[in-house]
Amino acid sequence: MTNRYVYGIVDGEPIEFETDAVHGEESVYTISYRRLGAVVSDIETTDPEETDEDAQRHDDVLREIMDHDGGRTIVPMQFGMAFESDRALKNVLRGARPAFRRAINDIEGRFELGLKVVRDEDATVDVDTVEAGVADALEPIAAQSVPNDLFSDRLVTNRSYLVDRDERETFDAAVADLEETYDDLTFRYTGPFAPYSFVDVEIGAQR
Repeated sequence: MTNRYVYGIVDGEPIEFETDAVHGEESVYTISYRRLGAVVSDIETTDPEETDEDAQRHDDVLREIMDHDGGRTIVPMQFGMAFESDRALKNVLRGARPAFRRAINDIEGRFELGLKVVRDEDATVDVDTVEAGVADALEPIAAQSVPNDLFSDRLVTNRSYLVDRDERETFDAAVADLEETYDDLTFRYTGPFAPYSFVDVEIGAQR
């Protein structure tokens, strides 16, 4: 039996294209319930191992979906969601439909960007001042932002931002201005990503 590996949930027209998918598959397509669709590829297991290669493929497929047909909004799933039947997957779509609708409305036309600000080793930095400067520059442009773990004592700030596609250039320019303002700090600016940090929808057991 072929199972379905889920990348995320979209609204509207089905998606289908050829690509390097998880577990060596070569295409992704949509399993739909009403207007909601789970973008999937085939897989032989419901408990896939998270290799570096497949984790990268998962993220790459999400980026392709975000760019597909002029840009699509997708509620991303974490790596490893697989179901043994289309029926089980459609049951999940039906049961979680209100939550998916809310999530899609929240992230429609937006993606996630990340910014880490790192101080040089042995450098003295006024953290509050830097945080305030970054917030003043970026918060008015972003729709939302959330803090991430400060996993190193050299991290001054670490945040994810939900940004409208139309505001991407403005946000890029604001980050560039910050880099010039704080030339003694390193700015690690990443994305765009599927907006993992701004959705919180559980899609049930893998069965």
